[in-house]
Amino acid sequence: MSSTKNICPLCGGLKKQGTATFTVDMEDTLMVIRKVPATLCSLCGNEWLSDEVAANVESIMEETKNIHRQVEVTKYRKVT
Repeated sequence: MSSTKNICPLCGGLKKQGTATFTVDMEDTLMVIRKVPATLCSLCGNEWLSDEVAANVESIMEETKNIHRQVEVTKYRKVT
């Protein structure tokens, strides 16, 4: 029996740990971050990021903005 925290609030599907691809269009840069740790709904596919992962994704995005690339595709990594 699943606890309510493992149930998707959108569709009632089962949430599980996995990875997602995060894509964002930042004015002059298109950024794709692959293999981002996330909680995924097995039914509707909705994705949730923990606060720690979301903060790290924001750090990766800032790094990319400072490099001034038009397209950046990278794997998720810890930013220090």
